[in-house]
Amino acid sequence: MRKIIHVDMDAFFASVEQRDDPSLRGKPVAVGHAAARGVVAAASYEARTFGVRSALPSVTALRRCPDLIFVPPRFEVYRDVSRQIHDVFARYTDLIQPLSLDEAYLDVTANKRCLETAWLTAKAIRADILAETGLTASAGISYNKFLAKLASDHRKPNGQFAVTPDMGAAWVETLPVSRFHGVGPVTAEKMKRLGIETGADLRAKSLAFLQQHFGSSAEWYYAIARGEDDRPVNPNRVRKSSGSETTFNRDLTEPGEIEAGALRMADDVWDWCEGRQAFGRTVTVKVKYADFHQITRRRSQPVAVTNREGLRRAVLDLIRSVLPTHKGIRLVGVTVSNFVEAGAAAPTELPIFAEAAA
Repeated sequence: MRKIIHVDMDAFFASVEQRDDPSLRGKPVAVGHAAARGVVAAASYEARTFGVRSALPSVTALRRCPDLIFVPPRFEVYRDVSRQIHDVFARYTDLIQPLSLDEAYLDVTANKRCLETAWLTAKAIRADILAETGLTASAGISYNKFLAKLASDHRKPNGQFAVTPDMGAAWVETLPVSRFHGVGPVTAEKMKRLGIETGADLRAKSLAFLQQHFGSSAEWYYAIARGEDDRPVNPNRVRKSSGSETTFNRDLTEPGEIEAGALRMADDVWDWCEGRQAFGRTVTVKVKYADFHQITRRRSQPVAVTNREGLRRAVLDLIRSVLPTHKGIRLVGVTVSNFVEAGAAAPTELPIFAEAAA
């Protein structure tokens, strides 16, 4: 039986800001911008007591918490701290599956420190993180990834919780399905309409019923309702895409301004791709209009994007397919996906890039 730990840093971005600026400690802090179109990237626990959460519009956050302090994000700093945290993980196991800068799964069934239990291993990891970064982490410990992730939220902040094999299935039955990984707000609302609000409600439904209403996701819901998850911790999990998006300060209709915004996103994505030597075959542009209607334009080719100018030309080609526009555009996003294996990306332009350049 596996021993899995899910480590999740506590209010990571905001905690880094409070660590580096003592005047922010104990105060409601939001990482982001207070502009009219700004969005909260992260919130301190002091801000969360007012209902301020990540992805909340800044104007809404300020209405909920008039004393909220906005600080601009420093992603390079967060990445540096994340590397420190992952160095700590590597002392205890080689089986590490990062989920983001601030969370990861660890399989410590055979940990390097030969600690007797996963509970002691989690305590040691959290202590090392605190000593070396000044930041707190929470941990969930269990026999599979689904339960470990659920458990890490159970004693936040700066705590840990274990779900043992003899309690897993029964514990899941007590929880709202909205907390389950893979059940987003839309699915949770659909489940509610079907009379499914808790793990017990979900477990009471047959696989046939779930297949009828949830299609290919039915087997996953059927398994997790019983506390089952056979997925291994995969240290070689390949990232499937890299994307960046921006919400403009005002709705845009001028083609030049819209194209400039899309190109900024292309440059952000390229910096990530170049830094990791990860090159993809599919380029996607997302457009959200002032009325929140959203469309995407996508091109896939057999040859990967291997230079900045190639990506910029592809993005221009795609964004121009929706121009001119009479409706204002509030958001543009760019994503590269379908990465090829390292070394397999030939430095050849995609056909669409050649057309755009002609």
